[in-house]
Amino acid sequence: MRLTGPVRAVGVLLLVGLTWLLANTFFGGDGVSSVRHLFGGTKAEPTQSEQHPQKYKCGLSAPCPPKHLAFRLVSGAANVIGPKICLEDKILVSSVKNNVGRGLNIALVNGVTGDLLDTKTFDMWAGDVSDLLKFLRPLHEGTLVFVASFDDAASKMNDESRRLFEDLGSTAVKELAFRDSWVFVGAKGIENKSPFEQRMKNSKNSNKYEGWPESLEMDGCIPLRPPLEG
Repeated sequence: MRLTGPVRAVGVLLLVGLTWLLANTFFGGDGVSSVRHLFGGTKAEPTQSEQHPQKYKCGLSAPCPPKHLAFRLVSGAANVIGPKICLEDKILVSSVKNNVGRGLNIALVNGVTGDLLDTKTFDMWAGDVSDLLKFLRPLHEGTLVFVASFDDAASKMNDESRRLFEDLGSTAVKELAFRDSWVFVGAKGIENKSPFEQRMKNSKNSNKYEGWPESLEMDGCIPLRPPLEG
């Protein structure tokens, strides 16, 4: 009876040793690590790709298909942090580039080549809406229009300016109101409504900032248009 304890201890040691040998044979490498893994011990260290997931153009989580443009839009945060427009990993509009302003921040892009055509800001609180109308009226067929709001994008909006954005594929612009956050991508000559649009209503009950809703962020892939015939 006195030998029961030592015999059990020897049996346990033999079992552990046998388990180590089996694990080393079947799993290879470090037997101790293999045993731990086999019995749910310490998890294996994550691979580099797991620690730092690969990012693609403009920070997208997946690459765009061929003949598509990768984009990311970020509206302004309150009246403090300016908006950002990224296209094909190039920043078109941002505070760092010093080309943002209160109201509507717009980038025009050639829908066939993806080349930047122009960027402008329109103060929709104290500015003149006629400047916006002169900018939107002469757009050529296929021009892509990227829009990111900052502070207030709606106070100076009139019926014609809203209609022009609706013609570009917007559905939210008709309801856009004082200090709403808005990001939008449309195109001249679009046949259907744009799938790239978000609006966050200014509401005291849900605003993230005092007097302003939270910033919006939207990304995606836009197909290039084939060259116009003729």
